[in-house]
Parts: sequence; C-alpha cells; structure tokens
Amino acid sequence: MDRRTLLKVLLATAGSYSLPPLVFAASEEAGVSGGAEGTPFSYAWLKGQARNLANQPYQDHEGEIPDVLKNLSWDDYQAIRFREDHALWNGTESSFQVQLFHLGLFFLAPVSIHEVRDGKARELAYNPDYFDYEGERPLGDLPPDLGFAGFRVHYHTNFQLDVASFLGASYFRAVGAEMQYGISARGLAIDTGTGKEEEFPRFTAFWLERPAEGQRVLRVWALLDSPSTTGAYAFTIDPGRNLVMDVDVALYPRKQMDRVGIAPLTSMYQVGENSKRMDYDWRPEIHDSDGLAMLTGAGEWLWRPLRNPRRLGFSSFADQDPRGFGLLQRDRNFDHYQDDGVFYDRRPSVWVEPRESWGKGSIDLVEIPTVDETFDNIVAFWHPERPLEAGREYLFSYRLHWGEQAPVRPYELASVAATRTGLGGVVGQERKYFSWRFVVDFAGGPLRMLAEEAEVIPEISVSRGRVEITSARPLSAIDGYRAMFDLVPDESEDPIEVRLYLSLKGEPITETWFYQYFPPAPGDRKLY
Repeated sequence: MDRRTLLKVLLATAGSYSLPPLVFAASEEAGVSGGAEGTPFSYAWLKGQARNLANQPYQDHEGEIPDVLKNLSWDDYQAIRFREDHALWNGTESSFQVQLFHLGLFFLAPVSIHEVRDGKARELAYNPDYFDYEGERPLGDLPPDLGFAGFRVHYHTNFQLDVASFLGASYFRAVGAEMQYGISARGLAIDTGTGKEEEFPRFTAFWLERPAEGQRVLRVWALLDSPSTTGAYAFTIDPGRNLVMDVDVALYPRKQMDRVGIAPLTSMYQVGENSKRMDYDWRPEIHDSDGLAMLTGAGEWLWRPLRNPRRLGFSSFADQDPRGFGLLQRDRNFDHYQDDGVFYDRRPSVWVEPRESWGKGSIDLVEIPTVDETFDNIVAFWHPERPLEAGREYLFSYRLHWGEQAPVRPYELASVAATRTGLGGVVGQERKYFSWRFVVDFAGGPLRMLAEEAEVIPEISVSRGRVEITSARPLSAIDGYRAMFDLVPDESEDPIEVRLYLSLKGEPITETWFYQYFPPAPGDRKLY
C-alpha cells in the first residue's frame, strides 16, 4: 500500500466522528479464543518471539483473506460498521474501550489481536455479529479465523470518540485535547527517501492489557515483521491535553539495514506561506504540519519550515544524542486555512523525546512533491550513524507527545513564527537579475524586551549564491522581529542550504532557521 492510499483511508476514518464508530468490539468475554486460561505473556516473551522469527524466512500474509473483501468498493468498506455494544471492556469499570477495524479494501493483511489479563493472553476471535453491514455487495460467510485490520482506543472522557488508532502497516495515530487526527507515526522506516523501493514493515499481532479499575494508562504490545527485520514494541498510552506514548523497541534484523528510520513521523504539506507551488485551491494553506523542530544534543534549537518541492527533497541534520525533534503545526490561526471541514488549524503536533542515549546519527527529513492533500508527503525520523547488522539486538526507547503544543520550547530564545518567500528586488526599481526573497518572523523569548536602539543582527549563511538586501527590524504586530534578505542563486538548479538566526552583541537571541531552496532553471527565472 502506498502513502496516498493509506492516507485516504486514514483521513476518512478521521472524519467519522459524526457517524457511528467503524470498528469491532467484543464484550468482556465474547470472541476470546485460545483456551479459558490463556497463555503466559510478557514483553520478554515477545522479544524472544521476535528474535526467533528473525531466524526464519519472511512470509508475507497480505491478501490471505476472502476475495469478496479484496474487491470491496470504497462505499461498501465504509458500510462495515462496528457495533459499540461489543467493544472490548464495554460494561466494565475500565477507563478504556477498544474497537477493531474490519479487513477489506486496502487492508488485506490479517492482524491478530489478544487481550492480556493477569499475565496471560487470549486471542480475540472474529465474529461477524460484531459488525453491522449496510453495503450493496454481499459478504457471505466469513471464516472464524479471519482476523482484523487493526484497532482504535476510546477513553472514558468520551467513549464516542477515539484517542488513538493502529491501522495499516505499522502506522498509528493519536489526538490531544483538540480531538483532531492529523500526523501519523510508524513503527519503523526502511529505505525512505533513498531512491530504492521503500519497505513498509507491518505490525502483525497486538496484545492489549486489560486496565485495572481506575487505571489511566493503556499498555499495548506489538510484533513487527518485514523482509529486513522483526521487532517487539511496547506502548504505554496516557491520554490527556497532550496524549503521551512511551515506546520501547527491540529490533532483530534479518539482514543489514543501512537506511533505517527510528521514531518516524509522517505528515502532509501541500501549500503554505512559504511554499505556494500548488496554490490553485481556494484555501490559502493546506498542511498537517508546518515545520520540523529539533533540540540538538548540544542544546541548539533548530526550525526547518516544510515545503512542497518540485522534486524530491532530502535534508539531514547530523547530531549526537538529540534531546528531541518533532513535526509541529505552529500556525493555529483558522483564518490562515479557512477550512471548516477538516480543520487544519487543529491538527496535532508530535514531539519525539528520546528516553536514552541514541549516539551519533542524524535527524532526516524527506519532502515529496504532491498535487493534493490526500498524499502523505512528509517524513522525519532519526537515522543511526551505523548500519543495523543482522543477528543482533537493537534497543530504542522514546516518548511521543501528541497535542497542540510540544512539551518543550525554546523559552530563552525567540521562535520562528512565520516564513514567507517571493521574488526579490527593490520596489520601484527595475530588476536586472533574478533573486529570491526570504521573510522570517521571530516572536517570543527576549524580543519584546529589547530597546528600540538594540542592534539586532541577522546572521545569514548559504551554501551557494550571494546574499543581499539584509535587514532585521521590530514587528510590533507579534511583539517580535522580522528578518529579510534576498538570495541570488548561481546557474545551478541544485538545492541551496540557507541558515539564519538573530543575534545581539554576538549572542543568539532566536532559534536557528534552516531552509532548502530549489532555484528554478535559468530559463524559468522570470523578472516580471
């Protein structure tokens, strides 16, 4: 399944809040197979299973479902609706309920779901009575060992809405207090943005621990499998204003993996203030995230605005023991989007916080050209410096924060508030050559405290080309500063790396803004 197909389904399920829930549910005991006593389960056992599986040839089980489910139309798949009264833990004192997604259409790989209680696991058996179906194409008799496509989690504050879902390959999503889906995370990224065919590992089985009465966190485990690796994952889900997920990962490569992405985040950026290539839509901005934020191991704050490039873009930020990174939606102004259907101004930001030393590597950003908003075209992840070798165990742990605000921000420094670009030159004067203007607004930190005569300097560096017409001046509308400069590119169309921050008396007073600019071909550099 490609990103476009997957996102189309995820967007549809995200917009289903006004409809009956889509997925599966089992009452407290209904649909449980594997024996009344169950089998012992622990994360250590799961890691052992993943290690053993890595020593066996990979087997792809996609498509091992009845043909009628493979050939469902979009409308018929949406017509398979889960019955709320069969939700797992419905009718108990649990703070959580779980509903499962039905197989079909784009979701063709069966996933097994287990309930863990008192250290023992029992598999939830498929039962067609868990679903209502109002489609036109008859489904017929489906086998009792059909399995499921994934699941979603509901919380006691409002059981009608889900706060997290796991569906498709190793994708999962969550929401903060805004109860708005957007950005997705993945278990693992392999060969993303390399020019090779990207590999999409799958979560093939899940184990969900029944929460004790009054327990406010949900524990979930997953088994990952792919041609290159297996893995054991442990999730602790804690809903709140920011939903927090603790993630523990154990990977067991089948073969050496040179390009692996840890804690990958996937988002969408079509058009915005700084990237207007696809500006034919009536809405002024269309994106789930507007920038990649990074807090380096050395304590430097970086901000990289996202773009919808004309061709594949790749940026890599080398680091050691990063303190965090995330794809953020900083712009929360409805007027900038004017979307009263999917509400891009409410889309959650996601911040990745390593819970251990990650060593040397890089935070990588992949930007893929897109012509519409159903294409998930932004990927960010941590790439370890050394390849992951076959036959070894690799452990990673991190925390994901889903919500309007990242849990940390550069309070001592000003943050980038907006990035705008356009044709350079001096108003009223004839342009003799092509240049591209960058306008970067900074707000917060010490800026509102500066005296009018403060000598704020824009510190600008570029990998190629020439910088001219530079300035930094107060911007009262945001209690901040606006930096402006023109970049005159050379004849090459290769990307130019740009770096900017504001300083006062030689000391940085803002986070560092990075940009990757793709100059147009020399023949396309219009002067108007």
